[in-house]
Amino acid sequence: MNKVVLLSFDVEEFDIPEEYGQTLDEREKFRVSLKGLEPILHLLERLNIRATFFTTANFALHHQPLIRAIAQTHEIASHGFYHSSFEPADLAASKQALEQIIQVPITGFRMARLQKVNDCAIERAGYAYNSSMNPTYLPGRYNNFFTQRTAYYSQQLLNIPVSVTPLIRFPLFWLSFKNLPLPLYKLASLFTLRVDRYLSLYFHPWEFTDLSAYGLPSYVKRHSGQSMLLRLERYLIWLHSQADFVTYADFRQFVHPKFSCLG
Repeated sequence: MNKVVLLSFDVEEFDIPEEYGQTLDEREKFRVSLKGLEPILHLLERLNIRATFFTTANFALHHQPLIRAIAQTHEIASHGFYHSSFEPADLAASKQALEQIIQVPITGFRMARLQKVNDCAIERAGYAYNSSMNPTYLPGRYNNFFTQRTAYYSQQLLNIPVSVTPLIRFPLFWLSFKNLPLPLYKLASLFTLRVDRYLSLYFHPWEFTDLSAYGLPSYVKRHSGQSMLLRLERYLIWLHSQADFVTYADFRQFVHPKFSCLG
């Protein structure tokens, strides 16, 4: 296959300050994510890039016209019902809520904070792919260092892990993008792209807002707002010269299914 980039954004309630003891009003959570989402959409339109927006049903229900507008160009996938809580019934409920809003089948799922979730439960809820795993070790979060690093089928469910480099499995997720020198991040991206033939990347709309007022660690606030937007623009322009952009749903054509989950 040609080299491709799967660019995604996790559209959710801005609740990361609550991990550090700062309580936010629900309206503030929506406001911050919405504020960051708008410049992202303008940037993607200007660069003619399609992306996948993993969206919580909670956010989508509060911003239905916007989600319908995004679905006209990009892929909408499920990010659960709420970002701060989860129960198994949310798999089907979030899918149904999003489908009612955009009137298009929802085929993809990503668990909030990339927490572990049962593949068969995802498949039984009607999803075709899952992108909920970062195949590396992140202290305090997860240890997936010895899991499958690249896309694979678990029965009929296609798993598309977040990209990490071959060998040392250095993660190419949003925190790396914010904190590495951009030339070094590009080098790691190019190495991974040449070996795997694709990249699976994700960001959050709230990263593209001013985070200085929130009690977050410096490695989270680094390159936020306009600085982050300009950084992403430079990276995407460069990346566009290296590969084509496809949605996660479109990527399924490059991998073939095996067997189905039972029970």
